Amino acid sequence: MSAAPPRRIVSLVPSTTESVCAFGAGDRLVGCTRYCVEPAAALVGIARVGGTKNPKREAIAALAPDLVLANAEENRAEDLAWLAARVPVLAQTPRTVAEAATALGELAAALGCGAALAAAVGAAVTAPAQALPPLRAYYAIWRKPWMTVNGDTYVHDVMARAGFANVAADAAARYPEMAPEEAVGRGVEVVLLASEPWTFDDAQREELANARAFGDARVVRCDGRDFSWHGVHVAAGLAAARRLRAQLG
Repeated sequence: MSAAPPRRIVSLVPSTTESVCAFGAGDRLVGCTRYCVEPAAALVGIARVGGTKNPKREAIAALAPDLVLANAEENRAEDLAWLAARVPVLAQTPRTVAEAATALGELAAALGCGAALAAAVGAAVTAPAQALPPLRAYYAIWRKPWMTVNGDTYVHDVMARAGFANVAADAAARYPEMAPEEAVGRGVEVVLLASEPWTFDDAQREELANARAFGDARVVRCDGRDFSWHGVHVAAGLAAARRLRAQLG
């Protein structure tokens, strides 16, 4: 006999929280992080259990969850170990779009719902897309200091599938520091200022463009969720990244 689907769920990953709700299991959520914002209406009244990097472990345990959803990259290893010793934990850490599609199917299986939606998302992200000449890009995730992503990240795979050539792909660190001058030396053509984790706004974009901080490269803003949120958002995010690439010519 198979185990009953979890009825009390805590999610420590914003994109996974969105997926739980999209699968129709939002009424089983008893806790989520303060960064879990989608879908807003469905999360009203849900207990907030801290952030992704500093969850309130005792508060989570007190909610008596029968499943905690986590990500080994967004959540600290010590927190996941502490929780796993007390409650069931499902940690999913996709580093490619294909892995994200697989993980979404695994999440649906764990929840006992959402299989059709997971399959539809998987089909959408594997469908052939119009190929565009790669545009050499710097994806900015932080400014003090300047930081980007290397080739072993989910963001990188979204960039590649959308038609962006990551200038930091060969960096040793997964999230390396890279000053604008180095990006220029690597032939950067466009700078993607992500909306998260650093909140790049229009004022910063104009400042950097006017100062020619990245030389002749175009400086544009992008929704960080489109490049970094997996789960049900992966299909819409990849489509948005491809539209952005097409707009840049």
